[in-house]
Amino acid sequence: MTFLLPSLLASHGGFGFNLNPFETNIINLAIVIAGLWKFLPGFLGSILERRRAAILNDLQDAEQRLLAATSSLAQAQQDLSAAQQKAEQIRADGLARAQSLRLESEKRTIDEMARLKQGAMADLNAEAARVTDQLRREAANRAIAQALATLPGKLNADAQARLIDQSISTLGKA
Repeated sequence: MTFLLPSLLASHGGFGFNLNPFETNIINLAIVIAGLWKFLPGFLGSILERRRAAILNDLQDAEQRLLAATSSLAQAQQDLSAAQQKAEQIRADGLARAQSLRLESEKRTIDEMARLKQGAMADLNAEAARVTDQLRREAANRAIAQALATLPGKLNADAQARLIDQSISTLGKA
């Protein structure tokens, strides 16, 4: 490779600077650069200015949307807090109402049980009174039957007269 480079340069006439302005197009390049220097800032400047204005407009729009979203978020958080308080109040009211209903139901149950117990006691007392009355009647009927059965053999005419006199005097005192 080192052999080729010197031979290549030798075949083209060597390496050097060409200072002829017409052959090198230096004048054309100077005109183009001067034109770009003169007109490009206005053209690119207006494009860049429009782009900068669009970006600023987008940033302002984004800031406004951010403020609106922040405001909406704050309002939503307040609404959520209010809803949570309302739900807690409803839950507390529901628990209080359930407790009240339970206590009322228990009281009614106790009252009903007391009423049933009183009714049962009244029925028991009535049945006991009826049985006692029936036993008294049966005891009295047996006593009368036994007395009537033994009385004819024990009472003679004299004893009967005394018994009748004694019953009459007892009735007279009463």
